[in-house]
Amino acid sequence: MITAMRIALCAVQALVLLAASSVRADSLDDFYGRFLKERNIPSATIAVVKDGKVVRVGAYGTADLERGIAPQPSTVYKIGSVSKQFIAAGIMLLVQDGRVSLDDMIRRYIPAAPAAWQAITLRHLLTHTSGLVRESPGFEANRVQPDLNVIQASFATPLQWRPGDKYDYSNLGYYALAEVIRVASGKPWDRFLDERIFSPLGMTSTRTTNVDRDRVPGYVWTNGRHAKAEDWAALRPSGAFVSTVLDMAKWAAALQEDRILTASSKTTMWTRVTLNDGGTFPYGFGWELDDFPPGGSSTGVRLVRHEGTIPGFRGVIAHFPDHGLGVIALTNLDRAQVDALVAAAAIQFAPELRAAALRRWTAAQLP
Repeated sequence: MITAMRIALCAVQALVLLAASSVRADSLDDFYGRFLKERNIPSATIAVVKDGKVVRVGAYGTADLERGIAPQPSTVYKIGSVSKQFIAAGIMLLVQDGRVSLDDMIRRYIPAAPAAWQAITLRHLLTHTSGLVRESPGFEANRVQPDLNVIQASFATPLQWRPGDKYDYSNLGYYALAEVIRVASGKPWDRFLDERIFSPLGMTSTRTTNVDRDRVPGYVWTNGRHAKAEDWAALRPSGAFVSTVLDMAKWAAALQEDRILTASSKTTMWTRVTLNDGGTFPYGFGWELDDFPPGGSSTGVRLVRHEGTIPGFRGVIAHFPDHGLGVIALTNLDRAQVDALVAAAAIQFAPELRAAALRRWTAAQLP
């Protein structure tokens, strides 16, 4: 299994490669083509947003290996847990509407939840500090069932610890948040998100996985060759959507321009969670909070990002809030090293980031 540190090191190596030469648009294209081939990534689409404007879109590789079809910027990919930021944004829209509070207890919206869940708040769910397990025992990848059934199947599973004590990634928690959106809005969570985010931004290709169409196949690299990945039938709020880099660029631009979400909401979402003991963890509301390049010591360059992995696909959206820069990379290989794809574009459109990359590289070489 590729660890987060190995992925981060790969990103640094990519940056150093580019730092050693002049970075031009054509050299970036060459790098992407070479990198995909070397890492057995069938295809990738990349978009860069600077100060609210799309400044670069590219498509590389072969999206459908069986039919030899090349990707386009409009090519649709599953985005996995990148979807969590949309569930989190849905909650923040309800906060902006005055219909929910981050400190509301989950049992207000799921009254049948066990007494052990009494202290769990929406804030705990958003930050993966609720104590809930990662997956409900009721989740089955190829079974279509209501979200509430998956949530209820976990009622007998003890909490791992007191809510707020620790961070531990929980897809189950985002099922619960989707149910909050449904109850508080009076609409299915996917319809609420379409009405409040996707439609207003013109994200016409962003939809749930259970209704996706014209999507590229997903692949795994195994035994020295590509194989088709399993295509889950279940719709998971924690990894709900398919999208394109063009649509995700519209979302990135909206975040840079304070559309959809207020500046205050984004500040709240992009703040490290504070644990019960006063310590913090680098996760906000559906967003990982790191320094660039991710995965190591501090470089002083703020990075707000989230990856998504689902069988056959891996994608990432990354924001550099202090540089007015956003980069999206979508691939159809579920272990693709997407941080390197982001890093290569980032230092072209914000050259000052090269110094941070080199600092990380130097630190990585220390004994």
